Amino acid sequence: MGAVKPAEDRFWEKPLESLSKAEWEALCDGCGQCCLHKVEDADTGDIYGTNVACKLLDLKTARCSDYANRRKFVPDCLRLTPRNAGSLSWLPQTCAYRLRAEGQPLPQWHYLLTGDREDVHRAKASIVGKVVSETMAGPLEQHIVWPEGHEGWEIESPGNPWDAD
Repeated sequence: MGAVKPAEDRFWEKPLESLSKAEWEALCDGCGQCCLHKVEDADTGDIYGTNVACKLLDLKTARCSDYANRRKFVPDCLRLTPRNAGSLSWLPQTCAYRLRAEGQPLPQWHYLLTGDREDVHRAKASIVGKVVSETMAGPLEQHIVWPEGHEGWEIESPGNPWDAD
C-alpha cells in the first residue's frame, strides 16, 4: 500500500459537488472510523461510537475487505455522499469528507498531501490496533467509547432475570 505520488492538481480543494466519482473516493484517508458501529440512546437520540468494526473491515489495514459488494453483505452500510458528508456528526473530526464539507483543509498527514497511505496510521488517526470485529465483540453496549467526562450507562447483568437477589 504505502507510498503514492502526491496529487498535483489539488482536486480536493474544489467544491465537493464538482468532484468526479474517482476524486470523491480518493478523498478517503483510509482511517476506517466510519466503519465502526454506533449505538443510539433510545431516550435522547444521542449517538455514541464503539470500538466494534463492521465484519468486512480488515483490522490490519483499516480498509473494507469487499468494498465493491459491501452493501450485499451489510445492507445498512451508509454511503457517504457530498450531500450527507457535512451532516453526519459521528464522522471523526479528521475525516476528509467532513472537513471538506465544512470548508476545512485536509489533515497534514493525509496521503493526498504526503504521498504515503501509511501516514494515517502513523498519525494514530486510524482504527488499526484499537478495535475488535463485530464477529467477536458481543453486545455493542459493552463497547461504547464514552466521551470524556461521561459516566456511561449502567448495563444490566446478563444473568437470569428470574434469579432472586
